[in-house]
Amino acid sequence: MPAKKNSPLDRVLGRLDTLDPVSLANLVQRLARERGLFENIFNTLQEGVLVIGADGRIDYGNAAARRLVGLGDGELAGETLWRLVPGLHASLGAALDESAAGATPPVVTREFELTYPEPRTVRLYMVPFSGDGRDAARRFAIILTDITREKQSTEARIESERESSLRLLAASVAHELGNPLNSLTIHLQLIGRKLKKLKAAKGTEAAALAESVRVCEEEVTRLDSIISNFLEAIRPRPPDLAETNLAEVLAEVLRFQQRELADRGITVEAETPAALPPVMADRNQLKQVFFNLIKNASEAMTPGGRLRIRPRADDESVFLLFGDTGSGIKPENFARLFQPYQTTKAAGHGLGLMIVQRIMREHGGQVGIESKEGVGTVVTLQFPRKDRRVRMLK
Repeated sequence: MPAKKNSPLDRVLGRLDTLDPVSLANLVQRLARERGLFENIFNTLQEGVLVIGADGRIDYGNAAARRLVGLGDGELAGETLWRLVPGLHASLGAALDESAAGATPPVVTREFELTYPEPRTVRLYMVPFSGDGRDAARRFAIILTDITREKQSTEARIESERESSLRLLAASVAHELGNPLNSLTIHLQLIGRKLKKLKAAKGTEAAALAESVRVCEEEVTRLDSIISNFLEAIRPRPPDLAETNLAEVLAEVLRFQQRELADRGITVEAETPAALPPVMADRNQLKQVFFNLIKNASEAMTPGGRLRIRPRADDESVFLLFGDTGSGIKPENFARLFQPYQTTKAAGHGLGLMIVQRIMREHGGQVGIESKEGVGTVVTLQFPRKDRRVRMLK
């Protein structure tokens, strides 16, 4: 037996046929006010609220929902959720099939990514309900929650834990290798001095011994460089921020790497305008970022390759784009680009991009990578402008 309706509005609606024109007009105004009140309440919610039919047609959407799916005011008419979020219909297929068959569909939760109007990760919570009286069609209330920051925080925490494990391992390895390398260096220096004084060792024999010592010293230097890369990755220093001109630092790094780039047959086309807005940065850490990116680009190219460096700026950020004509990155390698020890180079240590990402994050910036296999790669560094570093949250 249906529940008795005792609200004032229900009692008025029950006498709808007996209302005179004035009372009916007053009722319409009252309904309009109540609808406006509820719409204002729903539009203040941070979560998106949608009401859809089983065919995906959107009957209602609050302001947050319209913003998440990229609709403006008045654009809901005739829209279906399946067109706005491709792939969602297939994911919700079982629940919708149960509804079509007359069964009570379950409450459903999903997570999906949106790329328009901006990249977002969204959690969907769908609850079925039925209309009353003549409107008995099955409908669904959908709650949309933007969990982009939550996802980013979780990913950052996982990365932090991974880097912490890396630091413990690498610190132990660096310590264990450091002592014997120091000992080798000292003994090689002693052997070299004795060779110069040893009169009995003459001609080719002395030259062969000297060459062996030279090779050993080069190998020790190479191992020492590997340990330095380890230590740079596991002992990050907080940036010593100061007003910095990115163009000046970039020009300095290019001068330093000019000979190596020329030896590889790489042409550099760099724009370094003096009017580029200043940023707050650690000059030495920026040099390391630029050095790593330029080195990666040059090693990805064959003689005749071109490295293009372009700056740009908007009201919030300063950008530097490093574009090479190298071999590009395979799609399956994209997910591991910033992970430690992930490298496709025979002599690479796989720490360069991880260090670049860490330094950029500590500067309040970001790293973006676009690549097409066989065509080349573009790495974009985004820095907050000096006059935009402070953003009021309240």
